[in-house]
Amino acid sequence: MQKILGYIRKAVQDFDLIQKGDKIAVRRFAEFDYDITAVTIDPGFNGVPNNYDAVARLCEKLDVPFSLVHTQIGEIVFDIRKEPNPCSLCANMRRGALHDAAKAAGCNKLALGHNNDDVIETFIMNLFNEGRIGCFSPKTHLDRKDITVIRPLVLAPESQVLSACNRNNLEIVKSVCPADKTTSRQKTKEFLRDMEHKDKGF
Repeated sequence: MQKILGYIRKAVQDFDLIQKGDKIAVRRFAEFDYDITAVTIDPGFNGVPNNYDAVARLCEKLDVPFSLVHTQIGEIVFDIRKEPNPCSLCANMRRGALHDAAKAAGCNKLALGHNNDDVIETFIMNLFNEGRIGCFSPKTHLDRKDITVIRPLVLAPESQVLSACNRNNLEIVKSVCPADKTTSRQKTKEFLRDMEHKDKGF
């Protein structure tokens, strides 16, 4: 966990992610005076609410307010629109619902859990799929919603995040998305893993 906290501390300092008085949707970090609340968006895949009891239990243990927002995003994307490439629309709708939920909870910032592997995968996807160089930023202010999105884990490798979860016996809520393991991101993840295996440091 110390390694993960080190990555978070560096990202918070390098990208100026947290200021005194912030109210952040997700996770507390030492050395700053701010409030947090946890927000989960349930897309309702297959028309069934997912089970987030593990998240609720962790938040109760940490004395963090938790709100679960049930949506019909899964039904809209897969059943009504029958999107052939569902990820983009689903992500946009989930982001919108998450921004609204964070604002409704009185937050001025929203902390997302994107790690360093997500950064690399997004960069490669943008390069190969769209022919452009670009990626999400560690810190983005959304004028229309008047909320700042921060990504404190942006420097942490996914393997170390998973290792920290395992060492601390954190329950992981599995994705029940019908497109799970078949997405462009999954293919990119596998491509990068294969290239890294062939050429260490790729």
